[in-house]
Amino acid sequence: MTASKASDALHLQTLTELARGLAGGEFSSRELTESLLERIDAHQKSLNAFITLTADEALAEADLADKNRATGAGGPLQGLPIVHKDLFCTAGVRTTCGSKILQDFVSPYDATVVARLKSAGAIMLGKTNMDEFAMGSSNETSFFGAVTNPWDQKMSPGGSSGGSAAAVAARLVPAATGTDTGGSIRQPAALTGTVGLKPTYGRVSRFGMVAFASSLDQAGVITRSAEDAALLLNAMAGVDPRDSTSADQPIPDYTATLSDSVKGLRIGVVRQHFDEGLDDECGKTVKTALAALEDAGASLVDVDLPNIGLSVPTYYVVAPAECSSNLSRFDGVRFGHRADNVKDLFDLYCRSRGEGFGAEVKRRIMTGTYVLSAGYYDAYYLKAQKVRQLISRDFNQAFEKVDVIAGPTAPTTAFRLGEKTDDPITMYLNDIYTIGANLAGLPGISVPCGLVKKMPVGLQLVGPAFAEASLLSCAHQYQQITDWHRQAPEAFR
Repeated sequence: MTASKASDALHLQTLTELARGLAGGEFSSRELTESLLERIDAHQKSLNAFITLTADEALAEADLADKNRATGAGGPLQGLPIVHKDLFCTAGVRTTCGSKILQDFVSPYDATVVARLKSAGAIMLGKTNMDEFAMGSSNETSFFGAVTNPWDQKMSPGGSSGGSAAAVAARLVPAATGTDTGGSIRQPAALTGTVGLKPTYGRVSRFGMVAFASSLDQAGVITRSAEDAALLLNAMAGVDPRDSTSADQPIPDYTATLSDSVKGLRIGVVRQHFDEGLDDECGKTVKTALAALEDAGASLVDVDLPNIGLSVPTYYVVAPAECSSNLSRFDGVRFGHRADNVKDLFDLYCRSRGEGFGAEVKRRIMTGTYVLSAGYYDAYYLKAQKVRQLISRDFNQAFEKVDVIAGPTAPTTAFRLGEKTDDPITMYLNDIYTIGANLAGLPGISVPCGLVKKMPVGLQLVGPAFAEASLLSCAHQYQQITDWHRQAPEAFR
């Protein structure tokens, strides 16, 4: 295949396939980067997946990658284009967090995730749209407007990593970073037919990742295959002295165990995840996926997580409390939006924050401040932390019987844009199956497992702490016997 013919279908290839093509000289990094930038330019107006594009910088990096490859230099991701969710700090490039308060903020340094992927040779094409400060499940709270779902542009792509998910699903980029506080990687992955990996809390550094809820936030990736996610995790994982919560644990080669068989693997099926809150057709689709794994040699075991039903109310006490503290730094004094013509310091604080934050962020700040206030701390925040420990204990007890826990990622397929914006509780319930893993600090992955009325459905796998290798190999083996991860939205093939 000549380079010109190869470049015609580059957008359809996975990150791993592109890496092989670059290594084999089938095309250059320059050709690949130009091809994807052209697709982004053609579809950005309808998808609104990006906040910032870095085309000139990306092309310069692609040229350098080609020179390095010619001399045998460079890392494992040499010349491969990716994008970053716009709450990872990027030196010299604005980091907005989808908020008016940071719309002009340019970071002086790179987040550890960004730096490690750059060191491995990855090229950044731009920063993706997101719910403001990662607070949302539909990518409609962004100051820069809603992102649309490539499978049906009347629908939400999920959130808060909706821009990353939409860009990967539409074949604009092969991979993207994201963050997951209560499901913000896995839920949009499920709604867009992509793979979303949330590692164990502490597996990937949070340094330079603008904080929402510090005990829950975790960086991860959205890709088209489990193999691609493993490739990226190899570059991202590891202890970071600048992040006191990063874990000093051995880092396996996640790509080395992808071919491990699922024979003998004990998959726990959570009874509570197949209750009346789950759409019937989505439930059948997930059960079909579990049957395929069983046919491949895994065994299905019923498990109970008796306190998992309390995960949503627990999360919506803990997360707002932490966001109330974290977002106090955005005060109009040191950086970010500053109100004009203020009367005094108090007026500066009030008006800068009032003008800079959107409605959902204000709602969560006020909720968090309330549950942390005198007289309510014990009744709400302390009690929520106790329930969090019960949920974590339930997972630990389940993992005494099984190796992996499986179920649906989201209760329905993608919902219409605007459908849930006036009902925050209904919106919050869209993360009902994903929040538990964040509260317990466990790794989780969502993989495409079918279509219902032409919209994607996700299968979620959750493992014990630092068991990403097992999750990735299970997901990869599922993708060897199915092709749902190869399905692309008709308008973007």
